[in-house]
Amino acid sequence: MWKGFLVGLVVANGFEWIAHKYILHGTHRTGKPRYSPVPESMKSHWEHHREVRKTAFHDHGYVEGISNWRTKNEIVSLAVVATSTSLMFYPVSKGMALAAVYSACNYYYIHRRAHLEPDWAMKKIPWHYDHHMNANQDANWCVTKPWFDYLLGTRVISSKDLQEQNPLGIALPQSISKVLNFVAETYFPAKWVEKVLPLSVEK
Repeated sequence: MWKGFLVGLVVANGFEWIAHKYILHGTHRTGKPRYSPVPESMKSHWEHHREVRKTAFHDHGYVEGISNWRTKNEIVSLAVVATSTSLMFYPVSKGMALAAVYSACNYYYIHRRAHLEPDWAMKKIPWHYDHHMNANQDANWCVTKPWFDYLLGTRVISSKDLQEQNPLGIALPQSISKVLNFVAETYFPAKWVEKVLPLSVEK
């Protein structure tokens, strides 16, 4: 079961990357607005971006809870994804089904706490802080862990203060982190860009 659970965590991280890039941000189209297969979620997400750029990463919508339409949209979306994927995985692997539910709950906990406690976010999930406050908001697609951003070359770091200890985004002994950093720098190097805090957000 635990092998399935671990595989499920990796699958969930990959889904974070895909959903964030193609559903929440939408695909660029020349001369047209971005396209998302779920336009209401894209609208909600860009509102979220505008909010946190104006408030130094804080989003009051999480204080309001489900009375806030963006928070409600996020909870409903996560519930739909967790339910459908866990039902799909269950006949194959109970561990993967459990991971689907855990990952959705963990995503909401981490994302909510990050935007209520920006200082915590800068220390614990700097890749997501960079996603919002970096000059390039079309990068750093992962929220809970930066795994697929490193694998797919979309981890963009704005400063040494916002560089995680290692590409797994997990607290590990320095000797292990050093090896992981060497491998990442050799085969999956992160990019660097200036951090800026403009009030405008691309739509």
